[in-house]
Amino acid sequence: MCDTCGCNLTPGNEHLVHADGKHAKTADGRAAVEVLRSLLGENDHQAAHNRYHFDSHGVLAVNLMSSPGAGKTSLLEATIEALGKGLRIAVIEGDLETENDAERIRAKGVEAIQIATGSACHLDAHMVHDALHRLDLIGVDILFIENVGNLVCPASFDLGQHRNVTLLSVPEGDDKPAKYPVMFRAADLVLLTKTDLLPYLDDFDPDQAEGFVRNLASAAPVQRLSSRRGGDGITPWLDWLHTEVAAQRERVAQGQTQRPSIQPDGARLHQGAEQAAGDHHRHDHDHDHDHDQDHGHGQHRNHHHHHRGHGHHQAQAQAQQD
Repeated sequence: MCDTCGCNLTPGNEHLVHADGKHAKTADGRAAVEVLRSLLGENDHQAAHNRYHFDSHGVLAVNLMSSPGAGKTSLLEATIEALGKGLRIAVIEGDLETENDAERIRAKGVEAIQIATGSACHLDAHMVHDALHRLDLIGVDILFIENVGNLVCPASFDLGQHRNVTLLSVPEGDDKPAKYPVMFRAADLVLLTKTDLLPYLDDFDPDQAEGFVRNLASAAPVQRLSSRRGGDGITPWLDWLHTEVAAQRERVAQGQTQRPSIQPDGARLHQGAEQAAGDHHRHDHDHDHDHDQDHGHGQHRNHHHHHRGHGHHQAQAQAQQD
């Protein structure tokens, strides 16, 4: 549970922070919901900043989300081996503790930055931005962001990525899209992983899993993969990546970008954030931002931004609440 994604705000207790609820005001007199919205608004602004830098380097940023143990890191290892030198990859890993996953990626010869979130159950745009200070984006084709294993909160946060990919492994059961709709609604692609286990786990029906995704009114492609079978087991995924890299290059050439979906159940907390997360990082508030090193931001090395009107997220959120 954390204080930024709203996972500590439930249908059972939300009356306590609304209107005249017991905890409607913080100690300094601010509306509790306004504080949460302000944090999310600042996240969305930072995400737009991250996406601008990805676009300026022609990098496709892909956010990988799933429950713990669904096979995200194994998929990345198989992807690295299958792509070879065809596409250059970099990885940001998110976990509460350890560098285990980053070390696995580095062992494949790919640069990986580990983010240890402590108690936070998801990555946010600020964490990703900090990681970019240690990551050179020059020449990178795809940046994979492996989010914290969690089927709820990561779907609420824009990190600056262009696409969301959600993994569902065979051992988890085919009903997860029905049980965790917010995650699967946010997906641009759903990967059914560990399908090599299907002969042994016959209670998982891939068609039914896809049916649950379609019941969410999602048109996201659903692919069946097995990382253990190497390149042959992930061919549809590799084809999708090549298509998305080409699409990203075309968007960049046309001065356009692509924003991911934010899960509908959390979107209400992002009120007032849409303006801050404009297509190409439209800065319209005070934001002093020093970069002491390149970290792949190219021409923005050692740059200093100063913009106007800081606090507009709070003003918008307050106006909407009033």
